[in-house]
Amino acid sequence: MTKIAILVGSLRKGSFNRMVAKTLMAVAPKSMTYEILEIGGLPMYNQDLDDAPPVEWTEFRQRLKSFDGIVFVTPEYNRSVPGVLKNAIDVASRPYGQNVLGGKPGAVISVSLGAAGGFGANHHLRQSLVFLNVPAMPQPEAYIGGADKLFDASGNLTNDSTRAFLTKFMNSFTEWVEKNAAKR
Repeated sequence: MTKIAILVGSLRKGSFNRMVAKTLMAVAPKSMTYEILEIGGLPMYNQDLDDAPPVEWTEFRQRLKSFDGIVFVTPEYNRSVPGVLKNAIDVASRPYGQNVLGGKPGAVISVSLGAAGGFGANHHLRQSLVFLNVPAMPQPEAYIGGADKLFDASGNLTNDSTRAFLTKFMNSFTEWVEKNAAKR
């Protein structure tokens, strides 16, 4: 079965990004399995440690190798991605020439309280993915704004139009993975 990793760029307790990630998993076609990979415990990337990497880096890289695609769910911090997500990408793509992300189909969804839905973070992340040879799904683009109004107190999505959009997004991502997996 095709395995998809989900990297959530928000560590906050009660994270709307994590709520969206869980919703994505619930509405996704059952032809693939999904798993949120935790990134909060990864030590900061430091090239000096490449020859003797921390065990957390090695385990994270090995886990990522076993996945066929990746969904990045990110908030927007200062018009970019949070440091924790950028660090996970750096750990996964280093040392140079040993990028475990390369060739894996990806998708980006940004989630924010604001009306623009994390547009800046979404596009900034896409720039990194081009360099890392992660073919990012071009359509549908996914910017989830007003996230604080979409979930109940238990973290369940209550907005039907958002659920329909996320379902469409995951159906498209499934097709994207199937199309691009053959190219790997």
